Amino acid sequence: MPGRLLTLGTFRQNFRQEARALITPGPRMADEWACVASVMLSIVIAHLIGAKMVGWAAFTAFVLLKSGASETMLRGVLRIVGTALGSLLALAVVPWAAHSLPLAMASAAIVGAVGLYGMITARRAYAWLLFGLTFEMVLLDKLEHPALDTIDFAQTRLLEVIAGTIACVLVSLTTATLAGRKWLDLQAPRPERMGWHSNAARHAAQAGIAISVLPLLHALFDLPEMAQAAVTVMAVMIVPIGGIGASGFAPVTRRLFLRTMGCLAGGALALTVLLIAQGNTPVLIAGTCLGIVIGRHIENGLPQITYLGLQFTLTVLVVLVPDSYADAHILPAIQRLISILIGMAVLEPVLLVWHFLAPGRKPPERAEDASGSE
Repeated sequence: MPGRLLTLGTFRQNFRQEARALITPGPRMADEWACVASVMLSIVIAHLIGAKMVGWAAFTAFVLLKSGASETMLRGVLRIVGTALGSLLALAVVPWAAHSLPLAMASAAIVGAVGLYGMITARRAYAWLLFGLTFEMVLLDKLEHPALDTIDFAQTRLLEVIAGTIACVLVSLTTATLAGRKWLDLQAPRPERMGWHSNAARHAAQAGIAISVLPLLHALFDLPEMAQAAVTVMAVMIVPIGGIGASGFAPVTRRLFLRTMGCLAGGALALTVLLIAQGNTPVLIAGTCLGIVIGRHIENGLPQITYLGLQFTLTVLVVLVPDSYADAHILPAIQRLISILIGMAVLEPVLLVWHFLAPGRKPPERAEDASGSE
């Protein structure tokens, strides 16, 4: 009981501190409102250049923005390059894989595993992640919607990434110029290139196995949200190598829990805004800004729940940034939650089997969540 009371007391203290920080001018507040400006600008640019999925541009603008303008620009370039390469590979493979379940399963597994391995070990990790994610999204969306124009889908996805990248780079450069210095000192050290890493390869292979099940599930049961389920699998498997050890079950399960909680919390706020707005565009925009500020504040706060803050904001964006504000509704948040549950259903058994069979299991090192993963 004393331990429980201490935990509750610590929670209350942290909550009060974070609440005060939310309304205290300073670097964190500057970062939060820079995110708001980045997302709002990305929405405008996406409409101007004809992107068809405006929410993905908003996603890009939010997850790319970092403290240093140079880091933001580099991540933007890597996101564009990864998206372009993933799209090109999908255009070559998907027309064949869409008519062959074994080929669909094999290509989903291989590309997903390669992309995740690159994300964990490569210096240009972000490009590897977007390469894998983009391929999986094009492939699985094509399987779920056979009439989908693959070329058009790949093009609009690239346009959305470009819109979000331009927006966050402009905001980052403007903010850095006005501040005359780094406006938020949260820049992570540049990762070094690693050699072959067996634990990372095993971890990536497990993700590939889980993703390979998704085409089969769709063929057997016509399950929805396969593409977003693949995104869930890859995103929650992004943990530092030191946190993988002989089994990644514990850190990945924790990220799944935070992803679920963030989705539920973000969906609750988005639903509240929808009910208040009743279709009123200014209220929807104000609610979007509020969600961005709260989510980013959580992400920049307690290290144990940073991933929850990211998922909170992304869920708000998927609901409150539709292609047309006349079409805003809660269904995208429900679909996102469904995709998380499906991703969990295919990934957890794979991790559990290895967790109990892995030789020489040791508790993994405690590590902070990786940031910037959808």
